[in-house]
Amino acid sequence: MPNRSLWRMLAVLAVGVLTAVLLAPTAAQAAPRESRPVYSYADAVRESVWVDTGLDEDGDGRTDRVAADIVRPSEPARQGRKVPVIMDASPYYSCCGRGNESQRKTYDAQGHVVQMPLFYDNYFVPRGYAFVGVDLAGTNRSDGCVDVGGRSDIGSAKAVVDWLGGRARAYTSRTGGTRVTASWTNGATGMIGKSWDATIANGVAATGVRNLKTIVPISGISSWYDYYFAQGAQLYDGGPDELAGYVESDQAHCAAVQQKLADGSPDSGDWTRLWTERNYVKDARKVRASVFLVHGMQDLNVRTKHVGQWWDALARHGVERKIWLSQTGHVDPFDYRRGAWVDTLHRWFDHELLGYANGIDREPMADIERHPDQWTTSAVWPPRGTRTTTLHPAPGPTPGVGTLSLGRATGTETFTDDPSRSETDWAADLTKSTPDKAAFITPELTGPLRISGSSRVTVTATPSTASAHLSAVLVDLGPDTIRDYAAGGEGITTLTERTCVGESTAGDSACFKDTSAKTAEVGATVVSRGWADLGHHASLTKGVPLTPGRAYTMTLDLAATDHVVPRGHRLALVVAGTDKDLIEPPATRPTLTLDLSRTTARLPLTGGRAALRGAVTTPPARRALTVVGTPRCLTGHGDGCTGTGPVERRP
Repeated sequence: MPNRSLWRMLAVLAVGVLTAVLLAPTAAQAAPRESRPVYSYADAVRESVWVDTGLDEDGDGRTDRVAADIVRPSEPARQGRKVPVIMDASPYYSCCGRGNESQRKTYDAQGHVVQMPLFYDNYFVPRGYAFVGVDLAGTNRSDGCVDVGGRSDIGSAKAVVDWLGGRARAYTSRTGGTRVTASWTNGATGMIGKSWDATIANGVAATGVRNLKTIVPISGISSWYDYYFAQGAQLYDGGPDELAGYVESDQAHCAAVQQKLADGSPDSGDWTRLWTERNYVKDARKVRASVFLVHGMQDLNVRTKHVGQWWDALARHGVERKIWLSQTGHVDPFDYRRGAWVDTLHRWFDHELLGYANGIDREPMADIERHPDQWTTSAVWPPRGTRTTTLHPAPGPTPGVGTLSLGRATGTETFTDDPSRSETDWAADLTKSTPDKAAFITPELTGPLRISGSSRVTVTATPSTASAHLSAVLVDLGPDTIRDYAAGGEGITTLTERTCVGESTAGDSACFKDTSAKTAEVGATVVSRGWADLGHHASLTKGVPLTPGRAYTMTLDLAATDHVVPRGHRLALVVAGTDKDLIEPPATRPTLTLDLSRTTARLPLTGGRAALRGAVTTPPARRALTVVGTPRCLTGHGDGCTGTGPVERRP
């Protein structure tokens, strides 16, 4: 028989068990589904560390340290709990600013960050996340040099991820010897950012670094060659050395690095070892992080070829993925779909960094803007049933204006390169005979036709001179209301009213200017485009002079898109020379003759050949009209990095 002490012990245990049962949450409450703003932003810890990259890019005889400014809730550390990290590594924190309002970091007298650009810290720190803003090597308060997507850029950001994971050294000052550890974090890190910042997230993920759980690249580059060249055709008249100089904080120590950038990126468009190092697509197999991609389908700064090839490579390697495609140019979703963006990003980080079972992984993979502020979803992207379908151009009764169909064709068309003409001009003159282009148009569609993914156009052309550039453009011919992405805001108008997203302090407001869609009425919409230098027909490694009178075959990669050509519209393919303001002209002004028997367009059509056949043969009464719409180039392109209009050609 048990004694009295044993009875008392058993009674205490029983009461404890009963209490635990009574106070335990219900099954539905056991696993949290959403982080809540329960921590004080005003009382958040603000500190700076300098992480050792192990590199000496500026050649000063000591390894470079990069500055990481941290804002984190103070309460979890006092309670013995560790928090995950949201991180944005950028070259723009001091030179140019971030976001639609070009915000820069500001500091107090002790050197601690007061204003952190954007809303991430204001919104997520109260919800139990730390935010880390990293100055890329060579910028703001970091040592080293900018090498535009190379080992210094990527290595400096990766070093901070390694430090958060307990695998790198950091110090309390730029030159001091006092070590500091990230004891307050569990190491789980998500990277986010727009443009160059997004590119760094892609590059760091491609290293396979272990504790990087997710990345959210907005308008990011996936291969730096494709930022400066399109299959040998020069996109910008400047190179990465100029871009480095634009953001660098200490150019005197970095002249040698800038010279290497210039030497490794010749204007010829030849692929060099410099571009191989900066091609993250080839390393997609190493990516451990999930990827939430966001891109404007009319981004003519970081073109959608980047998102298309990156997405396809990630898919081949089974990476968890999600995507948003807007009608805008180079614009952050915070400035065109703010409420939905903040909510979706919140749920994404809760799922990926906190492990909350909120169901976002079971929701549609893709959100696509069809009309300004009108969105649709796809369970997977490209949608199931999307098949590459080959269309053939053929001559028509009007010179330079032919047909586009499934049937094979013969014959030729001729055009002469005119660098004063652009895709906008070609789209406006689709049905007219003009000497600078060859256009091929389907019959009027009796049902909708969806293009979803990346297209390719193979051209067999005979030039009259030793150099030639080619453009291939898909056009939706028909009236529509689109986002005016060619205007200064690239599809948005910035208003004076503000919306608050998160908590504020005296030095860091969580209130940002509202925006609205800037629209335009158009008669034709450029859906996708691609460019190439015909001299690189055999290889990107080395372009060669052309032999006048000889036929060359080359396949042009067109930018990824998701567009529905509606009933009553026509789909057109334009083949031409220089696309004004989008590629640099060749050294000569060639006339090119197309061999139409060896010229094709391979388009990713939802439903494949049957969908196209049905769209041009089924009576209108038997077809359903769907919500459609996407922008076209109007007068040029904005290429600023903040979405406020054309300021510099930079990512």
